[in-house]
Amino acid sequence: MCGIVGYVGYKPVVDILIDGLEQLEYRGYDSSGIAVKFDADLKVYKAEGKLQNLKDVLKQHSKEISAAKTGIGHIRWATHGAPTVLNAHPHTCSCGNLVIVHNGIIENFKELREKLTKQGCVFKTQTDTEIAAHLIASIYARVKDLTEAVRLAIKELDGAFALCVMHNDYKDTLVVTKRNAPLLVGIGEDEFFVASDVPAVIKHTKKAMYLNDNQIAALTPKSMQLIDENGNVLEPKIEVLPWEPVALSKMGYKHFMLKEINEQPDVIRNILFGKLHTPLEPIVLDEVKLDRKTLKDLNRIQIIACGTSLHAAMAGKYLIESFCDIAVDVEASSEYIYRKTVTDSKTLVIGVSQSGETADTITAVKQSKAKGSHILIITNRPDSAMAREADSLIPVNAGIEVSVAATKSYLAQLISFYLLAFYMAEIKGSTDKALLQSMKTELMLLPQKIEQILASADKIKECAKLYSNTRDFIYIARGINLATALEGALKLKEISYINATGYAAGELKHGPIAMLDETMPVLSILIKGCVYEKLLSNSEEAKARNARMIALTNSKDEKLNDLFDFIIRIPEIQEIFSPVVAIVPLQLLAYYIAEFLGKDVDQPRNLAKSVTVE
Repeated sequence: MCGIVGYVGYKPVVDILIDGLEQLEYRGYDSSGIAVKFDADLKVYKAEGKLQNLKDVLKQHSKEISAAKTGIGHIRWATHGAPTVLNAHPHTCSCGNLVIVHNGIIENFKELREKLTKQGCVFKTQTDTEIAAHLIASIYARVKDLTEAVRLAIKELDGAFALCVMHNDYKDTLVVTKRNAPLLVGIGEDEFFVASDVPAVIKHTKKAMYLNDNQIAALTPKSMQLIDENGNVLEPKIEVLPWEPVALSKMGYKHFMLKEINEQPDVIRNILFGKLHTPLEPIVLDEVKLDRKTLKDLNRIQIIACGTSLHAAMAGKYLIESFCDIAVDVEASSEYIYRKTVTDSKTLVIGVSQSGETADTITAVKQSKAKGSHILIITNRPDSAMAREADSLIPVNAGIEVSVAATKSYLAQLISFYLLAFYMAEIKGSTDKALLQSMKTELMLLPQKIEQILASADKIKECAKLYSNTRDFIYIARGINLATALEGALKLKEISYINATGYAAGELKHGPIAMLDETMPVLSILIKGCVYEKLLSNSEEAKARNARMIALTNSKDEKLNDLFDFIIRIPEIQEIFSPVVAIVPLQLLAYYIAEFLGKDVDQPRNLAKSVTVE
């Protein structure tokens, strides 16, 4: 996903746009650009790479653009089309009279491109965004009203998008809209700001309106008109932004948990920002102090954590052992602290905690540190007590997580383990360089695969409705996705109070199979790879006991239709990365089941966000 900004008012626009893009640079750094409006013309300026490159371009044109008072800007994470100046936003239509910036993915861009090409549109880029520019322009030529053209255009667009549009016929007007992508309008005195996220506007105003899906806002310095997809005029709902606006505002979502699930693509981008520049460059973990000698001298790694963080640690064990050839133990902090601490200077101890204040894990870390172990902390709070005990630190940068049930912080911890495993492998030379490069390439593509899942959540909601009345639930998996099964089950039991349990699929017949009958749902995490056939066999065993079978899979194998009562499909993904993608449908499944049951999703009973007592 990318970041967009916009401004209409009476102040010089360029500095406002650039400042806004600086606040959103965590959302992408492949290229950037702005478009500004003069009385007679639109001007577009773009640059490949970091935002500083655009600043350098603008310096060369500072005199000519200083008078502009209306404009839009964009910071890009490439999805469709290479990260080049040509593909950078803003994009224009064939005649150059309309300019647009876009955040999201237009899924039906190929069909629309073919249609528009037949109408005479000439395409210059490989982006899906240019489709929207030509589409809106072609409609505008007919209706001669920019807001109406945008309203009609979005009816033809499939996917996730936030759009900000300017046209030469309108001296000082922005038209904005969104669907399945964040967008807000900051409200000032005789001025309006548009942005993908609050940090881009908070310096200028604390009053904002969050657009709902398919709403369209037309902004001038003196007015804001809001309509729905049918053209009905709406009353804007204006909010006052708190000091921590992203954390304390639901941004139009019913619950914080759903908001935080939808934030996960950007959470991944935020973690990768500054750490993974290109697949050809080494991973940068500035606060990890592990050199080649230290890694060579290690004889084992211990990971200690609680709850959701423990499941991330289980996946971390699999990754580190796979890429670094070091034995890894994973243990619940609450158990670790009540047995003899067998660590020394040749042991790396990794503590994992969202809050950094988990009492059991703090105690475990201190015990290990007293034995001379190197302490590495993975946490969402770099200012926490646990972080202060660290020799090395990986801040997961997930932002404040309000919902008690962890979602985005779990995914952030997973991504942190991928970065750590690849980082250590690069230093040790324990994995082929070409393989690591391909792994890093795949890592950078994960956000858009999650966005595909979020855009098709209705299928998961359908599954949730079918199974919301069950009293028990079983999740099964093998290999790296055992952690996914355990975390998926934990999410369901946390917020719905259904007795959900995760099992290693091979262990099903060693006892749990006795529970299976026609009332028991069994969800198989069935990912193509080394354990696929074995897990398929385990699913057959459950089916033979009349269990209600659900598959979460990236397989298109038609024989699954006979085996499973319901199939949730995820995008094509390598098995090694599947925990990142597979957990998102399970989070949504838990959320929708809890919502159908009328539970307090954000504050489930008996739980707290940070467990500060043993």
